[in-house]
Amino acid sequence: MTDTALIVIDMLNRYEHEDAEALVSSVRDVLPSVQELIKRARNAAVPVIYVNDNFGQWRSHHGELVESALAGRRPELVEPILPDENSLFVVKARHSIFYETPLSYLLRQLGVQHLVLCGQVTEQCVLYSALDAHIRHFDVSVAPRTVAHIDPELADAALRMMESNMSTALVHPDELAFNDTKA
Repeated sequence: MTDTALIVIDMLNRYEHEDAEALVSSVRDVLPSVQELIKRARNAAVPVIYVNDNFGQWRSHHGELVESALAGRRPELVEPILPDENSLFVVKARHSIFYETPLSYLLRQLGVQHLVLCGQVTEQCVLYSALDAHIRHFDVSVAPRTVAHIDPELADAALRMMESNMSTALVHPDELAFNDTKA
């Protein structure tokens, strides 16, 4: 058993929002690393938890959100990282993975103490999630090659803030050893 979980943030995206085109290039760059990280976590039996915006579809379940993302403008950015039958799923309404969600309870039930965050957007949802994880006393790791951004300068600043203000470990994806009790 591991005390680590991989959190995939907002990767099930229709790419139909105002900043989508600025984000798409970065998502393309990080997608292979995110895909590999998910694969490694699954192979090590580490919980993979998708935490995703609900696109205002409050009656939706995760299957409908997946279908919606696949029907959006960039299905090629969604298909490689789809949840499998063992993936867990939490719907969020705002930036943080914790805000008004049952994620904290789920993580405690799983015995998770360490979160590996990947996904989008570095300077928004990833940053706020790292802060909320920190104040909830979770250890956090982020591999910069697995988080996509809209604004590269803000993303760099966000990563520096995570590291210096929130004790987030910034690591290369290969350094995340999911077989250990702490990645």
